[in-house]
Amino acid sequence: MGPAARLAALLVLLALGPGGPAGPAARGDTFSALTSVARALAPERRLLALLRRYLRGEEARLRDLTRFYHKVLSLHEDSVTPVANPLLAFTLIKRLQSDWRNVVHSLEASENIHALKDGYEKVEQDLPAFEDLEGAARALMRLQDVYMLNVKGLARGVFQRVTGSAVTDLYSPRRLFSLTADDCFQVGKTKTSVRPFSPLQVAYDMGDYYHAITWLEEAVSLFRGSYGEWNTEDEASLEDALDHLAFAYFQAGNVSHALSLSREFLLYSPDNKRMARNVLKYERLLTEHPHRMVAEAVIQRPNVPHLQTREAYEGLCQTLGSQPTRYQIPSLYCSLETNSSPYLLLQPVRKEVIHLEPYVVLYHDFVSDLEAQKIRELADPWLQRSVVASGEKQLQVDYRISKSAWLKDTVDPVLVTLDHRIAALTGLDVQTPYAEYLQVVNYGIGGHYEPHFDHATSPSSPLYRMKSGNRVATFMIYLSAVEAGGATAFIYANFSMPVVKNAALFWWNLRRSGEGDDDTLHAGCPVLVGDKWVANKWIHEYGQEFRRPCSSRPED
Repeated sequence: MGPAARLAALLVLLALGPGGPAGPAARGDTFSALTSVARALAPERRLLALLRRYLRGEEARLRDLTRFYHKVLSLHEDSVTPVANPLLAFTLIKRLQSDWRNVVHSLEASENIHALKDGYEKVEQDLPAFEDLEGAARALMRLQDVYMLNVKGLARGVFQRVTGSAVTDLYSPRRLFSLTADDCFQVGKTKTSVRPFSPLQVAYDMGDYYHAITWLEEAVSLFRGSYGEWNTEDEASLEDALDHLAFAYFQAGNVSHALSLSREFLLYSPDNKRMARNVLKYERLLTEHPHRMVAEAVIQRPNVPHLQTREAYEGLCQTLGSQPTRYQIPSLYCSLETNSSPYLLLQPVRKEVIHLEPYVVLYHDFVSDLEAQKIRELADPWLQRSVVASGEKQLQVDYRISKSAWLKDTVDPVLVTLDHRIAALTGLDVQTPYAEYLQVVNYGIGGHYEPHFDHATSPSSPLYRMKSGNRVATFMIYLSAVEAGGATAFIYANFSMPVVKNAALFWWNLRRSGEGDDDTLHAGCPVLVGDKWVANKWIHEYGQEFRRPCSSRPED
């Protein structure tokens, strides 16, 4: 098997998997790409049509019941009902012996609801799984963390960062969409869809009471404001939210507040023996340890052991891609680039040098709107959950939320044109096996990719199976715009690049010595609002020997 064949086989193994196009989103993977989330609108439209038919049936049934009610009421409106009339006497006996029984035991209501349930069961296989709800909830918590969003503001539909007394609007939606009390409660829904109710929330996993408390506090506040009202679609109630919140505060070490919430719970449900026992337990703890009444534990955000650069990463993401210092450095410049290539002579590309070490360049308007759309359409049927290399394995992980597909240049002429343009700009050989197929990525709800290197950092990396060396360079194309978030943050270089629609970002992953450049540690910041698509062309060492000559100097 030649190098090109090995590359093709490897990419199929790692990315596409068996069986051809991905088709509908796999159960539990809807949340990981916005294009899959958008497809979930179709089954909901089918459910709306089912509900419309049900409502029409119920309206007709209620109209008929209203007719019967008024018919009988009219006979009772006289002070003396004329039962002396044998016709009226007969109809009275008939009504009481037959008509009322038919009304009460009518099957029409059950037939209507049975039709609705049957229709739902047919649609159910196309609906997001519980893992999708969990993934979407984690996305909200991720956005809350990375962008320091205020949960109370999120519940009102606004995206605000609150630091002390300062309030910063990160995004102003054209239409406010607020969350309900039940929505806030469900951010911490259980991982097990089998149990209809459980006190263990998503945010409780691994002792994460930091997130649980902020969202449940908002749920309790909203439930209090609407107490006595009930929405058919809600799963939770004020009592549920108080129960969960009291437990979270207790687990976090705040016994006095857990006691206060438990007592409030008993005001609404005084016969709940479990909560009464909790109250006695909390009172005993506070009696035995009176210092707990005044010295409560500080609830801190959970640590993430694998993300040692979290503070720098999130700080760069919070800039939303703004980097004013680059305009103050004279060596950063803009130009019309041809790279001495006849291919670009009549149509040079606008080049902007973003950073020098590492060398990062932005090529504006690298693709047209039509080309970007075509690439997205070609990739869409093949999208599958993105994976990362872990030793020799490929794993789905929470720190990379997206779907990706690999496209051969033979799939469509637009991909051939794209390769020619990349080769002309970079001067590198981008044909297989010296470069990988084009990887197209669609990010999910709060989609992100935490700090990582594009080049292999371990000898056991699957990249080396291609027998074409390490990834020497990255050429990343922004195939869409986003309203907020989604910047590309270079952690050690200390700058971030906002999403620029149709532009392409280029950088060297390896130094001329062949060593990996640690300053290329980068991340895809969570998408706050929008549908982010990118395309990656990774170029390997082999085939570039005379195009980017090696050097023995470590600084090169």
